[in-house]
Amino acid sequence: MDKLRMETPDLTQCNIEKLATLFPSCITEGRDENGNLKKMVNFELLQQMLSDVILEGDEAYEFTWVGKKAAIVEANRPIRKTLRPCPEESVNWDNTENLYIEGDNLEVLKLLQESYLGKVKMIYIDPPYNTGNDFIYRDHFVINEEEYNEETGQTDENKNKIFKNTDTNGRFHSNWCSMIYSRLILARNMLDEDGVIFISIDNHELDTLIQLCNEVFGNINLIDIITWFKKASPSNDAQFFSNDCEYILVYAKNKTIWKPKRLPLTEKQKNYYQNPDNDPRGPWNSATYTCNKSRSQRPNLYYPIQNPFTGEAVYPKETAVWAYSQEQCRDHVKNNMLYWGIEGKAQYPRFKKFLSAHQGVVTRTLWHYDDVNHTQGATMELSKLGLPYFPTPKPTALIQKMLRITTNKDSIILDFFSGSATTAHAVMQLNAEDSGHRKFIMVQLPEPCDEKSEAYKAGFSNICEIGKERVRRAAKKIATENPDKPFDGGFRVFKLDETNMTDVYYSAGEYNQNMLSQLESNIKPDRTDLDLLFGCLLDWGLPLSMPYTSEKIEDCTVHTYNNGDLIACFDENIPDTVIKEIAKRQPLRAVFRDSSFLNSPAKINVGEIFKMLAPNTRVKVL
Repeated sequence: MDKLRMETPDLTQCNIEKLATLFPSCITEGRDENGNLKKMVNFELLQQMLSDVILEGDEAYEFTWVGKKAAIVEANRPIRKTLRPCPEESVNWDNTENLYIEGDNLEVLKLLQESYLGKVKMIYIDPPYNTGNDFIYRDHFVINEEEYNEETGQTDENKNKIFKNTDTNGRFHSNWCSMIYSRLILARNMLDEDGVIFISIDNHELDTLIQLCNEVFGNINLIDIITWFKKASPSNDAQFFSNDCEYILVYAKNKTIWKPKRLPLTEKQKNYYQNPDNDPRGPWNSATYTCNKSRSQRPNLYYPIQNPFTGEAVYPKETAVWAYSQEQCRDHVKNNMLYWGIEGKAQYPRFKKFLSAHQGVVTRTLWHYDDVNHTQGATMELSKLGLPYFPTPKPTALIQKMLRITTNKDSIILDFFSGSATTAHAVMQLNAEDSGHRKFIMVQLPEPCDEKSEAYKAGFSNICEIGKERVRRAAKKIATENPDKPFDGGFRVFKLDETNMTDVYYSAGEYNQNMLSQLESNIKPDRTDLDLLFGCLLDWGLPLSMPYTSEKIEDCTVHTYNNGDLIACFDENIPDTVIKEIAKRQPLRAVFRDSSFLNSPAKINVGEIFKMLAPNTRVKVL
């Protein structure tokens, strides 16, 4: 029940609302004296709308909004965060190459920039729509934490920055634009040169999203807009029309080199291929042998073809010609490529196209639910897994179609609005079907579940818990249905957290000799070797999915990542014999703690050991 306002209305805003009904293009957004967004009037444009002559003034073609510059700054702003590994929540931690990452996707994308720069073949995202009540992200645009918390009033238990885009915010485009824009900038960096991004969107922000993507990817790289017919039945309670479609924007990193794969024929399409003349080459379908040019236009394509059954010389109609030259026609006759009907009774021959030579189907821009399922079917998919907690999930068949068009069998797929983890499910399903080794990276903010929701009552505290469980259950189901087709059904879990390092690591100059006794270590005391190892991988730009081993050498724990891409030892006071053993293995990179050495001469000695035994190894300390 709404509360009484108990205050007089804002007459200025009331007048602006009235103007908006008459001149909607003259209403823009700006910030008030407190920095909050509010609707404002573009008086210059209003003046022009009320004038029948062209008024003086500068014009420029541009797409902008309040906060655009801040969004660019935010995308480029460095952060002091890390991804902490969680083997206990993972599946097949040691061998899987899939990742599930919990945290604000903007910060996660920043952390993954170096490790996955230009390595992602396909990105799919289903971002929150600007409908007035969807959960969306809020970014910290160059203000301190205290100001930020005061402005938004909302953080979760992990200090993730969140807010609800409710009706009280006026459904502003600017917040939504800033949220999406900075993430798209970072996402583009991670795409392979022949990579592509698919973005689901409804009609509310379709036009806005196109303009955003044109800025980030370039309008020249727009591949197309797919229309997904998503409902099996209309919404009879709709206020105006039943909204039965959704859109998927498709942008390439580089349109000049991206080529979509053709799709395999469906069983229904294969049934069009028959073999009425028992051709040993198998089933075929026929196509007309004429084209719609006239004899006067293509005189060289107007010639007789002999019917082998009747001996009659057959010409095309005066208004048509044959589709092939006489030389090509002779080859077709020789190779039995022309079909004259049963006992040669057809008036004109038809060209035989064999199923065995079919190169696949070109993707159309209308995707019907008969082909890729619908929202009700997607809900049923989750229900069959015992997880009926998402109101509008995407069907796996929808994502699988994107994967078939875009990816190779060893591609990396990223979804940084993971939600119910449909993308992970689709990747595993397709891998099981075609023996692929595609890897997924899922990123999701751990949005808390409402305590009154069925999900919370079932033991799921946040969306990530549901998503991870969906991947676990889906993997088991796929394995049961495909016992002879192995696939990677595991995933490594990582959680976004503050840096592993203490403040002194970043600002050593602010500490003097008298304070050193308070600083036992520049690494936070709750951090493990595994935390430090994967923190080093991010810093050095190595992928997080490679195998590693840990072993004891003279009571020191030594970690070897991906057969020597990196060797790390984080023990205190490492003896020279261990340093020499590591150097003899000639890793590409070696990492130690600063406190691994007694003093500066000992650290210098380590450098000399590596110069002698492994001159090509890059050595760093934490």
